[in-house]
Amino acid sequence: MKYWMWIALGMVLAILEIFVPNFVVIWFGLSAVVVGVALLMVPLSLTAQLLLWALGSAFWVMVWFLWVKPRMADRTTAGQAREALLGAVGTIIDPPREGHRGKIRFPAPFLGSDEWPCIVEGEKTLAVGDRAVVVELAGNTVIVKRKP
Repeated sequence: MKYWMWIALGMVLAILEIFVPNFVVIWFGLSAVVVGVALLMVPLSLTAQLLLWALGSAFWVMVWFLWVKPRMADRTTAGQAREALLGAVGTIIDPPREGHRGKIRFPAPFLGSDEWPCIVEGEKTLAVGDRAVVVELAGNTVIVKRKP
């Protein structure tokens, strides 16, 4: 194969990545471009070209899955299920009063918000600044109790 064929194959594979949701095809395309550039500098047999492409593809896929992707993980809990909120500890910023909900603030957003309306489980005496832990989620309100 000629060098430009490898580069064209790499571009086609990179464009194909738009239609493939798992972000893998691009690494095969990158390896094809690398083979094309190597072939431009040094003449290689077809076997050597295919071997270089296979090894390059395996290398880039391993780099992606073992090193890059784990470092790109979303560490927030926004958009996760209610289980992410259970057990979370926050600070009371507006204490619940008779007939009114209070408000609790969390250090990181949960389900898209760092402030939630709250109801106190058991005791009704929480003050501003008290730490509370979430025991349940009821609609858009969290049920909390004083953090021991």
